[in-house]
Amino acid sequence: MSKIKALINPVTPFQQNAPIIYCTETRKCAFVDPGGDLEILLEAAKQNNLIPEKILLTHAHIDHAGGAHELSRILNLKIEGPHKDDQFLIDTIEEQGQMMGIPAKKFIPDIWFEDGDQVSVGNLTLDIYFCPGHTPGHIVFVHKDSKFAVVGDVLFRGSIGRTDLPGGNHQDLLDSITSKLWPLGNDIKFVCGHGPGSTFGQERLNNAYVSDRALS
Repeated sequence: MSKIKALINPVTPFQQNAPIIYCTETRKCAFVDPGGDLEILLEAAKQNNLIPEKILLTHAHIDHAGGAHELSRILNLKIEGPHKDDQFLIDTIEEQGQMMGIPAKKFIPDIWFEDGDQVSVGNLTLDIYFCPGHTPGHIVFVHKDSKFAVVGDVLFRGSIGRTDLPGGNHQDLLDSITSKLWPLGNDIKFVCGHGPGSTFGQERLNNAYVSDRALS
């Protein structure tokens, strides 16, 4: 059975985790949320003998999507995701970059994802969950066979994504986590957009915002 592995490489001044996920059978990989510092990501893929296949985006904030256009150009890869409701962020990504000191060019994703879609990386099939709240078009990638998820800035160890940025909505974020992620099971491990990962079960126990106790 194909297994998924992830190389975690923090990039940009925001120390955003830019996971390179890959299929252990084929060594084919996807660059998830390449916000910047592309030389770090390219070197990591090279050192691990990975074959770049595509770029995947959970959402379109500058620290997650700022390097997507350039990486796509360098490697001739398609950009897939996020959901079309993040179009307004991509349209302003150059301005976001100027404000934050991160070079960026706007782009048009080759594929917008909808809830329930699937995407392949090598022999892996990942399910797509539409999880708005941090941004209106945020999505999450889940490989059920490996009990593994890439959640972007929806959920963190001990916390949740900010909802005070344009298009954010606190209640939508809580609903995304409890209705889309929790039903997948407590044993799902996740990589998040910043900081160390965790499991859904651990967050249901201890998370300050979305633990069962916090929500009761």
